[in-house]
Amino acid sequence: MKVGIVGLGYRLGYLAQVFTQVHPDFRIAGYVDPAPAGMGLLTDKGISPGTRYDSVEALLAGESLDLLMVGSPNFLHLGHIRAGLEAGVKVFSEKPVVTTAEDSFEIARLLARHGADNLLIGLVLRYAPLYADLRAAQARGDLGEVVSIEASEHIPPYHGAFFMRDWRRYDRWAGGFMLEKCCHDIDLYNGVIGARPERVSSFGGRRTFVPANDPRERGINDMDVYTRKPSGWNGSDKVFDSDAEIIDYQVAIVEYANGAALNFHTNLNVPDDFRRFAVIGTRGMAEGDFVRGFLNVTDSHTARPIERKNYEASALSHHYGADEEMARGVVASVLTGARQPVSVIDALEAGLLAMTMDEARATRKVIEMARIWDQFDTALLSKVPA
Repeated sequence: MKVGIVGLGYRLGYLAQVFTQVHPDFRIAGYVDPAPAGMGLLTDKGISPGTRYDSVEALLAGESLDLLMVGSPNFLHLGHIRAGLEAGVKVFSEKPVVTTAEDSFEIARLLARHGADNLLIGLVLRYAPLYADLRAAQARGDLGEVVSIEASEHIPPYHGAFFMRDWRRYDRWAGGFMLEKCCHDIDLYNGVIGARPERVSSFGGRRTFVPANDPRERGINDMDVYTRKPSGWNGSDKVFDSDAEIIDYQVAIVEYANGAALNFHTNLNVPDDFRRFAVIGTRGMAEGDFVRGFLNVTDSHTARPIERKNYEASALSHHYGADEEMARGVVASVLTGARQPVSVIDALEAGLLAMTMDEARATRKVIEMARIWDQFDTALLSKVPA
């Protein structure tokens, strides 16, 4: 299985390790990256990065690839994905797919020409055992109809500081924190609800990572926690006086076409972090936490425990046992065409919701999404050129 990489950062450097372990025939034929931050993750494991190319077009022309993996900064994804699809190569792209609504519509037009099955997306949490068990409980009817969901993704200070220092601190490059980081979670709950969002309200901003909260102002000079996670391309050493455009906390309320509602909360300064949900249905409730590793399913009428399950941490996975499952799934898709638990359509819909959350936050308005879905569906159904 010959693979090309464009954007050899920490994420794809790590994923190359995982892919190599789950599929010994995984081989990197070449890469494109002017400053490959993830190179050490390959060389430390004796994995060859293949030939260095100056552009994705040169890589595609120089190698006969089974898969192109896109891990470049988010705002570059569209061009790199387009190049792979137009070269007739299956593409795997890290999330989010793209950073703007117009780019989302352009991806949809590309899918109309090249087929959605030829673009795989790294929304890795769809592969997590905990999420698979949640969907199984839902399929059994344990929850009934989903009425409302309370959910969160909170990250600890070392990770929040990383976002203030990395290229992801710029909305114009990353697309905003809700899109860059929380599109995983938004996708999960879109999947559970099973309908498109209709209207969105959101509030948030940056209140923690500001100069007034610098620990050195309180006589605390140990800043190691804020630099523990290395930044990559265009990184900075500034945390509380960063030029970041992203938020460090946000809440959003979403109403879906089927009447269900989602309340979502994210914060970048949670020392005892958690990533949890409570899915409340007409027949039962499912409560779980990816970080703390549990799923509880309870019958509403009797309060009888239906399922109580705990999950052990995976030595290989950064995402609760999901990375290796995603690697197996992507390999199976390339080799056999096997369908995956998440599609690029799912990813684009989650991305458009995340973008709308940010628009609602910035404008302090309730945003109706009907027009966005009309444009998206028109793009998906665009005629293939003769």
